[in-house]
Amino acid sequence: MAKPLWDAMERYRKKEYVRGHTPGHSGHAAPLAPLASMLSYDLTEAEGLDSFFEASGPIAEAEALASRLFGSAGTVFSAGGCTLAIQAMLALAAGPGQTVIFGRNAHRSAVNTAALLDLRPVWALPADGRITPAVLEPLLKAHPDTAAVFITSPDYYGRLSPIGALSALCRRYGTPLLVDNAHGTHLRFCGGLHPLEQGASMTADSAHKTLPALTGGAFLQVGDPAYLAAARGKMALFGSTSPSYPIMASLDLCRDWCEREGRIAFAGLAEKVGELRKLSQERGLPAEEGACDPVRLTLRASAAGYTGWELAKDLLENGVSCEFADQSRVVLILTPFHTAKELLRIEDWLRRFRPRPPLAQEKYAWGAVRQAMTPREALFAAGKRLAVEKAAGKVALEALCPCPPGIPVVLPGEILSADAAEALKNSGIFEIKVL
Repeated sequence: MAKPLWDAMERYRKKEYVRGHTPGHSGHAAPLAPLASMLSYDLTEAEGLDSFFEASGPIAEAEALASRLFGSAGTVFSAGGCTLAIQAMLALAAGPGQTVIFGRNAHRSAVNTAALLDLRPVWALPADGRITPAVLEPLLKAHPDTAAVFITSPDYYGRLSPIGALSALCRRYGTPLLVDNAHGTHLRFCGGLHPLEQGASMTADSAHKTLPALTGGAFLQVGDPAYLAAARGKMALFGSTSPSYPIMASLDLCRDWCEREGRIAFAGLAEKVGELRKLSQERGLPAEEGACDPVRLTLRASAAGYTGWELAKDLLENGVSCEFADQSRVVLILTPFHTAKELLRIEDWLRRFRPRPPLAQEKYAWGAVRQAMTPREALFAAGKRLAVEKAAGKVALEALCPCPPGIPVVLPGEILSADAAEALKNSGIFEIKVL
């Protein structure tokens, strides 16, 4: 009997790559050992097991422990990934027809949520992946009716926006700050870098990306108590009525490990990643600059004469599987569960690295968004499919983005630019639905 997905997973597993990608358990995290016999833990809302959307027993107790650990007003589990937490977060802060300022590097789940809720987006263009007060304040002044500000920090490369300054600015304007912290749940254990610690009103934390949790495990973190009472109800608007108990159990096991070992483990990891960054710099392959996640290894391939794709291919041939690569960078997600032997494999690769003359930076960068329709109008409109090179100048009716990282190159309702069309082709996307 054919079982192609299982067979593909087995082939990948047997290659014993260093998994420099999500999920954060890296394939061998001890905290998840109790779930080894998975079938016996695949349960439902049976006697004594609580019910997710009416939680008052062990689920509620587990969430309360997570809330205490993260310092939130309340924490709600998600077995539907960070997407469900983002959907709930936006639904809590804004309603149909209201204006929300979004960072242009928002994940497509946020763009789709804007369409589902009929939000009116205003796009803030990040400078080097970061939203700053200088970028945000003019938009808040120009749109006094803004219901919420939604930004992504850290971004996919690990770059951190100044959340403390943004939070203070949003408070002055009476506007909640929502942070897609999908790649930064572990920042709670990295010396005050978690957005909640810096004043965010709510965050969506994808635990499985960097912590020992099963894929799909995430937290909705509520910082402002005003949103807490309605949080679970908003999750119910979008979530399955049959949430995965193994995923929720993995969040509980993850929290337990983080409480006991998280800070020490991530301090040790930050030291090791710092050593790898120093070595890569010495070898002529610079890491990402500026305020960044201290445990993400993002290498600027183009500065060393390579594309990110070339380096990712070479790393794979040397037994290291990357999270993501594009024209200019390659990204490795490292966690406390990577063994010394695995980290040594990366170190050995760096020691053999030979730089070449630098390449030009990738051409495509976000320009001013030319929005012809709202996301909802665009996503529900009839249209036609065209080759992307023939679609420049037309209105896009879908969000198109390579995944990872899931950041739209073009937004639904946006006029497709020639540069964006080229970027789509470079990412292997050749058709688009347009008006």
